[in-house]
Amino acid sequence: MKKTSWTELTVRVILLLAGLTVAHLGVTLFLESDLGSDPFNVLVQGLFRALPWPGWMTHGRVHLLVCLLIVLVLLAVARSYVRIGTVLCMALGGPIIDLWTLPLAPLFPEELALPWRLLALVAGCVILAFGMTVVIRSEAGTGPNDLVAVVLSDKTGKPFGPVRVGVDVLFALAGWLLGGVVGLGTVVCACLVGPCAQVFLPISGRLCDACLNKIRGDTP
Repeated sequence: MKKTSWTELTVRVILLLAGLTVAHLGVTLFLESDLGSDPFNVLVQGLFRALPWPGWMTHGRVHLLVCLLIVLVLLAVARSYVRIGTVLCMALGGPIIDLWTLPLAPLFPEELALPWRLLALVAGCVILAFGMTVVIRSEAGTGPNDLVAVVLSDKTGKPFGPVRVGVDVLFALAGWLLGGVVGLGTVVCACLVGPCAQVFLPISGRLCDACLNKIRGDTP
């Protein structure tokens, strides 16, 4: 197997960070639309409400704990899928959302009508799907929840889009049974992100391949 050069690895990380920034622009639009949480967060919300956590355990810390548990399970059953990108996604997701919230929050006043909130939600899901596919195609790793869909897709030979829908539905259902709140945003996200990602994967693949081929062509 050809060893990846440091230059190629650097380009992959840059692509991953660009995809992560775009994806969390979509997540911020999704959250600011105020129409419900994404399926993974519904699962976290349900776990936070259902289990007797100590007082110092916040929702955000439960979110991080669930991410870590997913990574640990995958390290045991599919170690090759857990890469530097997984760590970066876990560490940088929150700060990137906070960064996007500053310019986007003024666009969502309390009196904003439902159709506009729904439009923002759909736009957020589409942007999230595109950014996520760039992250996946960077082959430097991906976020813990998307990682589940990537592994299942590869192991079963099924297209990523339908597998992602299935994972989202299971997360949302489990979270709802535990006491999490499933809103309109949850339903739209579960139905829309996977199919959009399936459309964007070839486009993101060509984009990443073009960048990497240029680097490889410049490297003796």
